Amino acid sequence: MSENKTFYPDMPVAEAMAVHPRVAEVFAAFHLGGCAHCGISRFETIEQVCMAYGVETEVLLQVLEDLVEKAKAEEQK
Repeated sequence: MSENKTFYPDMPVAEAMAVHPRVAEVFAAFHLGGCAHCGISRFETIEQVCMAYGVETEVLLQVLEDLVEKAKAEEQK
């Protein structure tokens, strides 16, 4: 397991969104705040949002980490 994680359960959503432009797409893919009637607060933590929507926190965190790793790899090409 890597200690160099970018995302963590108690990270505010706003901070997570600032990491990479495509983070918002991941949240939308998990149906987290993607609808006009079910917005999420940018002050809530990733874990709070996952609990509210019934999404496994570790799954979302792994997808976000994979996104950032892939983006870094693409930048280095």
